[in-house]
Amino acid sequence: MTEPGRAESAAALAQCPRLAAGEPLDFVCAGCGVCCRNRRDLVLSGYDLYRIARRLGLPPRLTADAFCKQEFAPQTLLPAVVLRPNARTGNCPFFEADACTIHAARPLACALYPLGQAIDPATAAMEYYVQLPLCGARVSTQEQRTLQNYLDDAAITARAGIDARWAVVCTQLSDKLQQAGGRENPRYQPAARRIARALYFDYSIQDDFYPQFSANTQALWPLLV
Repeated sequence: MTEPGRAESAAALAQCPRLAAGEPLDFVCAGCGVCCRNRRDLVLSGYDLYRIARRLGLPPRLTADAFCKQEFAPQTLLPAVVLRPNARTGNCPFFEADACTIHAARPLACALYPLGQAIDPATAAMEYYVQLPLCGARVSTQEQRTLQNYLDDAAITARAGIDARWAVVCTQLSDKLQQAGGRENPRYQPAARRIARALYFDYSIQDDFYPQFSANTQALWPLLV
């Protein structure tokens, strides 16, 4: 059985209905916490980690050490930082007393839920889809809420430019690693560690994210030629 808001495979995602910005979306979060329980799949972007770190007042590296695990995605060859579930409950480590303790800085996947987002790495165009079945509540049809209203209220629109650029840069980095022979290249491990620093860890929470991200990734390209 598919859990509300979580499509189980690429094939399942392909069956999810797409929504344009002006189309109706009557979903409202009911605060049930379903999306926070039994989470073992929540991959963070560098911006997600930065926002959480800033909320906690900790450097990104320490935040990741405390709450995340680092993996290397087999398909993209890129480092991935994944929230480590609470060892006792299996829930998100920030889910306490049936509430999110970092709600204002929650990751993109949480802000989107139960929507999914696809970003074209060539054009940076974004597409949104509804992962069925839905949990939550429904607004009155008289309110005429749209997808755009939902994205604005969840502060997804405000961060869309950074998320699009993240997707584009990660695709470019993955292509570079693939072209260089991937894991078979003896320089892959040090390159992957350097990429992890550039994408996730070499950030000051006192400064804005995007200028640091831009400088970090620009410094990578000469190393990947």
